[in-house]
Amino acid sequence: MRPLSSHFSPAALPTLATLLKHAKEARVFRRAQAVREVVAGHTIQALSTTFHFTHSARRKWVQRFAREGTGGLFDRLRSGRPAKMTGEITPQRNRLVEQDPLQHGAIHAQWSCRELATALRQQSGVQLGRDRVRGALKKTR
Repeated sequence: MRPLSSHFSPAALPTLATLLKHAKEARVFRRAQAVREVVAGHTIQALSTTFHFTHSARRKWVQRFAREGTGGLFDRLRSGRPAKMTGEITPQRNRLVEQDPLQHGAIHAQWSCRELATALRQQSGVQLGRDRVRGALKKTR
């Protein structure tokens, strides 16, 4: 059986070095480091003490890199619960933020997240908690 390092082209190490310089996510950086060591000739088993990945995880990242290049080291999209605050609700939220809260039954002249969530529910029919509204407002800043 050939060592894994023989499966990669000579250009693999510079490609990984570039990814290591520009990786923004720690997970991608660690994956690239582990794959770089395998490409350099280390065995997957020898890397278990250095990189705290399971054997199957290291093998997965090495195989993905072999098939897809650096793009294989990034996370795949995952299914999950769809966002409650869709693009259709965002313009309504932005209009509400610009309006006077007192006109909407608020007790203060400045919006609170709870009052904004209540006004948004009354206008759109979508139930959002104050934490969800707060998170959405933080993302727009």
